[in-house]
Amino acid sequence: MISRKLSSIAIPVFSLALLACGMARANLVTNSDFSSYVSAPKDWFYNVLPTDWASTSYASIDAPNTATTGPAVPVWGPFPNPPLGGNFLEDDGSSGLSTPVTQTITGLTAGQSYTLTFYQAGGQQYGESGQTNQYWQVTLGGDTQTSAVMAVPSQGVFPWEAQTLTLTADNTSDVLSFLAVGSGGVPPMVFLADPDLESNVPEPSAGLLLIGVGTVISIRRFGCRAKTKSPAP
Repeated sequence: MISRKLSSIAIPVFSLALLACGMARANLVTNSDFSSYVSAPKDWFYNVLPTDWASTSYASIDAPNTATTGPAVPVWGPFPNPPLGGNFLEDDGSSGLSTPVTQTITGLTAGQSYTLTFYQAGGQQYGESGQTNQYWQVTLGGDTQTSAVMAVPSQGVFPWEAQTLTLTADNTSDVLSFLAVGSGGVPPMVFLADPDLESNVPEPSAGLLLIGVGTVISIRRFGCRAKTKSPAP
């Protein structure tokens, strides 16, 4: 009888721990696939106005299969879609033309590190030539990191590749910015897809899961002891 009662307590506790673990860790970047907007892509950033993003740069939001078409800047093709599909950002990395594309991130912990992952690709405006080198300069608050440099052949494409950066927050709310940087032939077009920012600190739910497991083990042992000490009928 004791074992059954204790099991009725242990099972919900363990289930709660598993549920919390499954809910842990979330992308702090909103509208990371640029699927929410005022005007449908492909078009200039200031026309599309993707929700939660801001920029004054010569950027555009591209829909799948539109990187090589207008309006905004078409690039040499064929140009692949991002690995996860969906819309993506295209920005001109030419010196003097590029300004950051930004989003204010909330729910941060000052002094805590965060992992940022995203996909990047490189291209060149259709009709132009000359090898270009380009990358993203990424900033969270006062911490700035750079992605890998992409060497784009003249009239060519640098295919999508995954990037991982570690950034430290200054405050509970910091600006996350992506600045396209390019050199060589012009104009160097830099592409961004699916940014994902997550905490590096172990989630409390992981500890809760361990507590749940420990609770089940302890209850089982207690039940066994109680059964052993029970007087014979």
